[in-house]
Amino acid sequence: MAEKDFADISEVDLAYKILSDAGKDNSIYYKDLIREIIEKKNKPVQNEAAAISEIYTMINMDSRFRHYGEGKWGLDEWHPPETKRTSRSSTSRTSTEKTTVRRKKLEDIQI
Repeated sequence: MAEKDFADISEVDLAYKILSDAGKDNSIYYKDLIREIIEKKNKPVQNEAAAISEIYTMINMDSRFRHYGEGKWGLDEWHPPETKRTSRSSTSRTSTEKTTVRRKKLEDIQI
């Protein structure tokens, strides 16, 4: 993507592209990420702190991004979704047991 093309995409989409290009396991410190966005957008900034705050808020609200701690951000897609582990009580049935019960009930109905 040429430099002139960055004017046509949002700051958040540009942040996504920058992180995507950086690759998995290459999270970026938020100020470095935001400064790169501002530089690529070639957008005049009167107050850097306000610009950082505004872009940071947009990234924070976008579910495509994940905060890794210590001010570093990456992409949520770099990690598989967490699965919830549930404890099975001794009275719950396995899927095989459920299938067997269903077959038996079906046979009883058909008789």
